Amino acid sequence: MPDEQSDPAPSTSNDTPAASVATKPKPAPPALDRLPPFRVLLHNDDVNTFEWVIHSLVAVAFMPPERAWTTAEEAHTRGLSLVTVTHKERAELIVEQLRSKGLISTMEPAE
Repeated sequence: MPDEQSDPAPSTSNDTPAASVATKPKPAPPALDRLPPFRVLLHNDDVNTFEWVIHSLVAVAFMPPERAWTTAEEAHTRGLSLVTVTHKERAELIVEQLRSKGLISTMEPAE
């Protein structure tokens, strides 16, 4: 067996400091567990039927039919209704999908 040299193990005695270089504390990374929320809004229109709006909300926003009906009714009577609050990318997707079904939808920051 060839004679191998290895580095001596680092000293663990109390009289020798383990690290002689002071390091700056790093800033904390941004919190990734909470993305900024966005509201997805449904606007009233005089083109689509209630049945179509309810069907679209159930299909796109995955809401129960009863809530979809309430959302459609509110948009019809008040002109605007909240569909959901979610992170930006999902809000953009829902708005795009509702628009592809002929509905008027927008998004805005929730905070």
